[in-house]
Amino acid sequence: MSVTQPKRYTITAALPYANGPLHLGHIAGAYLPADIYVRYLRLIGKDVAFIGGSDEHGVAITLRAKKEGISPQQIIDKYHYLNKETFEKFGISFDMYHRTSEKVHHETSQEFFTSLYNKGEFIEKQSEQFYDEEYDQFLADRYIVGTCPICKFENAYGDQCENCGSSLNPTDLINPKSTLSGKTPIIKETKHWYLPLDKYQPWLEEWLLKGKKGQWKSNVYGQCSAWLQAGLQPRAMTRDLDWGVDVPLPNTEGKKLYVWLDAPIGYISSTKQWAEDHNKDWELYWKKQPNEKDNSRLIHFIGKDNIVFHCIIFPSILHANGEYILPENVPANEFLNLEGKKISTSRNWAVWLHEYLEDFPGKQDILRYVLCSILPETKDSEFTWKDFQAKNNNELVAIYGNFINRTMVLTHKYFQGIVPEAGDFLEIDNDALDKIKTLAKQISEAIDNFRFREANALMMDLARTGNKYLADTEPWKVIKEDEERVKTILNVALQIATALSIISEPFLPFTSSKLREMLNIEAIAWQNATDHILLESGHQLNASALLFDKIEDDTVEQQIQKLLDARNEGAEEHKATPAKDEITFPDFEKIDIRVATILEAEKVKKSKKLLKLKVDTGIDQRTVLSGIAQYYKSEDIVGKQVCILVNLAPRKMMGTESQGMILMAEDHDGKLSFVRPEDAVKNGSQIS
Repeated sequence: MSVTQPKRYTITAALPYANGPLHLGHIAGAYLPADIYVRYLRLIGKDVAFIGGSDEHGVAITLRAKKEGISPQQIIDKYHYLNKETFEKFGISFDMYHRTSEKVHHETSQEFFTSLYNKGEFIEKQSEQFYDEEYDQFLADRYIVGTCPICKFENAYGDQCENCGSSLNPTDLINPKSTLSGKTPIIKETKHWYLPLDKYQPWLEEWLLKGKKGQWKSNVYGQCSAWLQAGLQPRAMTRDLDWGVDVPLPNTEGKKLYVWLDAPIGYISSTKQWAEDHNKDWELYWKKQPNEKDNSRLIHFIGKDNIVFHCIIFPSILHANGEYILPENVPANEFLNLEGKKISTSRNWAVWLHEYLEDFPGKQDILRYVLCSILPETKDSEFTWKDFQAKNNNELVAIYGNFINRTMVLTHKYFQGIVPEAGDFLEIDNDALDKIKTLAKQISEAIDNFRFREANALMMDLARTGNKYLADTEPWKVIKEDEERVKTILNVALQIATALSIISEPFLPFTSSKLREMLNIEAIAWQNATDHILLESGHQLNASALLFDKIEDDTVEQQIQKLLDARNEGAEEHKATPAKDEITFPDFEKIDIRVATILEAEKVKKSKKLLKLKVDTGIDQRTVLSGIAQYYKSEDIVGKQVCILVNLAPRKMMGTESQGMILMAEDHDGKLSFVRPEDAVKNGSQIS
C-alpha cells in the first residue's frame, strides 16, 4: 500500500535506558530501521527531525547503580556517553540525541503533568502497593520480581515479563520478592495519580482499531487489539521513588513521575533542544497547526516490548492534552535471537555494538546489511556469526564489491578512468538501465511501507543486475575487436554504479560515501536515481579501491568463542535465587508431588513455548500444559517419567485447562530440564 508524504516528519527511536551498553537486539529492534527510513526521507527532500536520547530515570537506573556500587548520576553519565558515541560510530544519524536528566526535560514533563492535572484528567486515589520493611520503602515495579502468571518465567519484573513480553502489574506476580532484600514484601497504602485509560477506550477503539486497521503492522495491531479487547484500566502515573522527575504538586515529597509518563515526553523535550540549537520552531513538529492539515507526521520506531506504551498510553496522554499530533505509525519489530538463544544481558549472551566496532573497525556497513536482511519485522529472527560471514562473502564481496571493482578497474585500464561516451544502445543495455528505474521505485514503495528487509534485498538486486550485465557483455573480451562497444558497456555499468551509490545510502551509508568518492561525485537526490545519464561522458573518476573484504573462518570462530566465554563467565558469577520464605512441615505436607509418565505430547497452536502433555499420574490420566517447547520435541519425551505437582489448582491457558505442573530445573542460561527419578518407578510414587 503506497502512502502520501507530508513535508515534515518527526521520527523517534526508543530511548534506551542509560544503564548498560547497546547490543544487536536493540539495533535490529528500533534504531537501524529508523535510520534507514530517515536517510531515505532526507534523500527525497523531506524536512526530518530524527529524535533520540537516553532514558535516565526509572528503577533500571537505580538497580544498575546499586549493582555497581556507584550513584545513579554516575551510571547515566557513563552509559549515555558510551551509547551516544556508539550510535554515531555506527552511523545512526540522529538530529538530536538528548537526555531525560536535562532541565528542559524535567520542565516539559512537569508541564504535561500539570496540564492534565488542571484539566481533571487524573484520578487521585489511595492504593495498596508492595513495601519492603527491611529497606523501609515502597517498591516500584522493577524492584519486584516473581513468576509471570502468563508464561511461568520465574524472574519477571513487576511491570513486564521479559520472557514473553507481557505487560504486568506487580500484584499479578506469583511469589513476588523484593530485589532489595530478597524477601516477600508487605502491602501498604500510598497515594498516587492515575490516568483513566478506560475513559479513553472508546476513543482508542475508533482511532486505533478502526483507523489503523490494515495500515499498521499485524504484530503491532494484534497486540493493541488484544489489550483493548481485554479492557483498559486506570494506570498510575506517579511512583514512590528517590530518582526521577518530581511530581509538581504541593506535599508530594518522595513522589516521582512514572517513567512511562516522562520517557516518551523525552521525544518532545529532545525536539525542543534541537529546535533551539538550530533556530527552528519545535511546535511545527509536534503540535497541530491551525493553518495546516496532515502536514506533519509522527512515527515511532520501537521494539515489541514497548508497543503498549507507544500505541495506547502515550497517545492517550497526547490526546488528553489536546494540542499534539498523534503517531501516524508505530512500526515495531519483534525480538532478535542470537545463535539459537534469546539475547540475555544478565547471562552475558549478547553481541555488544561498541565491541563489534572495536573488533571490526571500518566495517559498520557489513553489520548494517546483515541486520537489515534479518530484521524481525513481524516475527522473531536470529543472528549467527556464520550467516554474518556468508552474507558478507557471498553478497557484499562477491556481488556488490565485485561489480564496482570490475567496473572501476576496467574503466581505468581501457580509458584512463574517464567516463567513455556511449554509442548506440542495444536491448541488453536498455534492459539494464530500465532495471534501475524499476528497482528504485520498488525500493521506495518498500521503505514507505516499512518493509526494510525487502528494500535491502532489492538494493542488492541492482548490484546483481550490474554484475550480470558485465558477465553477459564481457567487455574484457570485446575490447580486442570493438572498442566503441566497450565504451557503451562501461558507460552503462557506471550509470548503474552511480545509481547504486544513491539507493545504497540508507542501508550502507559508509559504502555509499566511499563509492561516491571513487566516482568523484557529490551526493545525488533519490529522484535522480532513475535518470539514465547520471555520469556525463568525459567525467574523471578517482582511483579504485575495494569496498569489502572477505571474512575468514578464524575471525568468525573467535567471535563465537568470545560469546561462549562471556556466557561461561556469566555462569561462574551467576548467583542462585535466594531461598523462599521459611515454611513449616505441615506446609510441606500439603504439597503432593508424584512420578508420572508422559503418554502423549503435542505443540499448542499459536504458542512458541507450550507443549500439551497427557500424563499418567498413577491416580488418573490428565492434561498438563508445560512451557518446554523450546527445549524438548514432542516425539522425544513420550514415554519419559517426570515429576508432577498433582494438587495444584487447575488453570486455563490458551483455551485448555492444565491440571498440574511438571517440575523443571532452570540452568543459569535459562535452559529447562526435567526433574525426574534416576530409575524407573511406578506411576503415582510420591516424592517426599
